[in-house]
Amino acid sequence: MNAIKEARRYIERRPPEDPAARTLAALVLALETDRGFDLSSLYGLDYKSFDLAIEVLRDWRLDRYYAGKAKLFDISMQVHEAPAAEVSAEPASGTATTSSS
Repeated sequence: MNAIKEARRYIERRPPEDPAARTLAALVLALETDRGFDLSSLYGLDYKSFDLAIEVLRDWRLDRYYAGKAKLFDISMQVHEAPAAEVSAEPASGTATTSSS
């Protein structure tokens, strides 16, 4: 699975207030809108999330995944616009436990 698709799934499966999802979403928004991004926020991520962020940077640079980037940008915008303190009683859509290859 490419990093763009994996990042979209990562963000979709976490609540909007999740710090790692918000950091990844902020990275995507910065990449898409050519705005600044505080790279030090990446160091607050666990290793797996950090590695995913680096892979997103690599894929974004290659600029091959137009459709995947659009979906990832959309979910990142939703997370960005959601209040950080908002807590949902129900899990986010797509959170069902599934096995992935």
